[in-house]
Amino acid sequence: MAYLEIQPHPALQPYIDAYWISEITECTLNQTKILPDGCVDIIFNIEDEYRTEAGRILMKSEAIYLIGTMMRFKEYKTIGKAKLLGIRFKPGAFSYFFNLSSLHEFTDQSIELKNIALPVIHRIDEYTPAYLDQFLLHKLSPPKYSVIHIIKDIQNQNGQSRVADIAKKHFTTPRQLERHFKNSVGVSPKDFISLVRYQFVSSKIKTNTSGKCLAELAFESGYYDHAHLTKEIKRFTGSVPSQL
Repeated sequence: MAYLEIQPHPALQPYIDAYWISEITECTLNQTKILPDGCVDIIFNIEDEYRTEAGRILMKSEAIYLIGTMMRFKEYKTIGKAKLLGIRFKPGAFSYFFNLSSLHEFTDQSIELKNIALPVIHRIDEYTPAYLDQFLLHKLSPPKYSVIHIIKDIQNQNGQSRVADIAKKHFTTPRQLERHFKNSVGVSPKDFISLVRYQFVSSKIKTNTSGKCLAELAFESGYYDHAHLTKEIKRFTGSVPSQL
């Protein structure tokens, strides 16, 4: 499998993490594990039907899909050639380009998109970065209410935040904050905080050169204890901390 990430136009970088291309050029069995990252993706299946080993269609040929914010890992065993192109939107940024009623409806879901204005799939393969930049720059429009500044605050605190404290700091209520997060991120602020905290502690575990035990890392990262840390890591990855 070949995988490539391309950075978007500088004006899009506050909102789009990357364009990415995943290509399988041989008709072999491939096993893929996707971990939650808080992002929303639009995926273009440029070539043939993308199927599981058992024959179930994951993505139709030349179809476009919205992949909602993930709160649990996904594993696929696929067979055959494939070429997928994705636009990975940063948390809270999808609403700067598309007006859907609520992203909460798409959490942990893969939905075929048909009735909204999207890039023409037949032009993507030939002109990928420039064409997508042009399309998205034209679509870029700040929504009525954005939570991006709140998301950055949560990320800067490495997920060691309380919803009530975040709401108070940003002059809103926990109830309003939950509504805005579900609409523009797809998950509640509490779940998003848990996701950011998991990302932070996962990085600490992988780069643990200090020799600290998991209990110490758990406490430093805002978990109650080792058991709480292990439960959250397994929730998001399907693995225990020692397998990261």
